[in-house]
Amino acid sequence: MSSYDACFRFYSMSATSSPHLTIPGPALDYYLSQGYYRMHQNLFTCRFLPIEGSVYTAHWLRLVLADVHDGPEQRRLRRLNARFAVTLRQFQLTQELEELYAAYLGAITFDAPPTVESFLLDGAEHNAFSTGIVEVRDGARLIAAGIFDTGARALAGIMNFYHPDYRRHSLGKYLMLLKLDHARRQHYDYYYPGYVVQGYPKFDYKLFACPAATQVFDCLTGHWLPFSREVVAGQSAVLLADWQEQDPEEPTTD
Repeated sequence: MSSYDACFRFYSMSATSSPHLTIPGPALDYYLSQGYYRMHQNLFTCRFLPIEGSVYTAHWLRLVLADVHDGPEQRRLRRLNARFAVTLRQFQLTQELEELYAAYLGAITFDAPPTVESFLLDGAEHNAFSTGIVEVRDGARLIAAGIFDTGARALAGIMNFYHPDYRRHSLGKYLMLLKLDHARRQHYDYYYPGYVVQGYPKFDYKLFACPAATQVFDCLTGHWLPFSREVVAGQSAVLLADWQEQDPEEPTTD
């Protein structure tokens, strides 16, 4: 089982009790604000993540869009990719997207679902989320795609992938900036990029856009706090202590 599917303290709810149900925007906003996120056609949350035989803690993030500002790194990345064409549209699964994702999947070194369809739909015929996509093209060639869900006042970044030929362009981070641009044009309040993992920096790219505008969810109090490494480390210590009290034989990252 991959780490994508194997979250400890996993809570989920189906978004597909009706074949034609679409989650209302305010409802999605609410669950995002409570540390839930999309997996396939469900909403889930988790506090722990098993990676390579150890248990790590997951910490959900959001950006306050009114506080987001580009710094030198973001401006440099925009200049690097300025020649590419960008379009936004309602999500529709295409062979072109699957081919791009297959190329991306062949170049990454971490677990991921085998197709875009399995990532988003997992066999479902109806998408219960209001989903959009931002596409980046070099001429006619699709080189990157970023998929997102929209609520009433929030946007959740669901997946980004790009062609490995363009690795030096940091298109995953560029897609995050493009999603933020779209969310701000819509006058949304928040952008939700997913979680970081304490002590496992592979997820830290989600902090790229604007650390000063980033908040982290405290799952024990239900409050969002300004992000800092110290806050995350403190949350992690409490969660792991609670975990070890209940499962004293379970290995952790300490």
